[in-house]
Amino acid sequence: MTEAATALGMTHGDLARYLSGAIPEFAGLRSVSKFGTGQSNPTYQLDADSGIYVLRSKPPGVLLPSAHAVEREFRVMAALADTAVPVPEVLHLADAADSPSGRAFFVMRFLPGRIFWDPALPDLRAPDRAEIYDAMNAALAALHDVDVTAVGLADYGKPGNYFARQLDRWRGQYLACVAVPDPAMVAIIDWLGAQMPAEDRRVALVHGDWRLDNMIFDAHAPQIAAVLDWELSTLGHPMADLAYQCMQWRLPNHGDMRGLGGIDRAKMGLPTEAEYVAAYARRRGLGQIDDWPFYLVFAFFRLAAILAGVASRAAAGNASNPDMARKYGAAVPVLADMALGVMRDGVDG
Repeated sequence: MTEAATALGMTHGDLARYLSGAIPEFAGLRSVSKFGTGQSNPTYQLDADSGIYVLRSKPPGVLLPSAHAVEREFRVMAALADTAVPVPEVLHLADAADSPSGRAFFVMRFLPGRIFWDPALPDLRAPDRAEIYDAMNAALAALHDVDVTAVGLADYGKPGNYFARQLDRWRGQYLACVAVPDPAMVAIIDWLGAQMPAEDRRVALVHGDWRLDNMIFDAHAPQIAAVLDWELSTLGHPMADLAYQCMQWRLPNHGDMRGLGGIDRAKMGLPTEAEYVAAYARRRGLGQIDDWPFYLVFAFFRLAAILAGVASRAAAGNASNPDMARKYGAAVPVLADMALGVMRDGVDG
């Protein structure tokens, strides 16, 4: 049994036999190696005689309700296979009852390419930086234009009242994973409840974690080969994804959770937040975006609640990457402070 297979909760032989029976093309499992990145669902590279694959599994241990939804990741990527949204080819979903490990997992085809961890893209030329951001913008607009009924996702989430439901969900998740709530987080929760926008009936398929390092780019061109990590996807309000990515313009460009704060964006060839939002609005035929401070504050709060859960798993001993999980937990008060800043000062036009 390899170390990675042990972490996955099954022997090398059991996994090889299962995949050979479940995926017609699969043959000759040689090795299983764990990717060092990823905090929510542990992810492994499978090298086999038939090719290279990726296996993404639920983690061990007691999990928060509705968390680590690898089944949803599989479903949404399968549904998007023939759309303008680039996704990996998914090959098999094992539910907990059938899985040799007793935990649900899915297998997708490995895609070569580049993953950029620093949103400032320091190793690229300025024109390529601009094209990378434009590609992300175009893919986000394409995602929100997907006809969810046509791709079989009309029941993928509850229509309407998205932000009210999400606030209730993440408030519950946050309070469930901390012994003593941060007063700043409590103040943010109260502000969001008081500032909730009127329902505008806009519903789209939302990714839930739209950021640069959740995408594989072509090895030689500023084009997205695949969007990854769909665990938090649902039917919701498109502004949730847009605001979530736009947090990056405020986060500092240092540490483990890098943003574009303090970067000379004009010199680097990077768009401003206003330019990025305007490009998205043009692509989708939208006018002025109202309630932008609310969307940004919500994005900061939601990410802080997610990272608090990651830190909680680290404390319980079942985080995918415990050291990084603890660092992410330390980011919770930083995110809360940024949310408070938007609440206090608003946003620049």
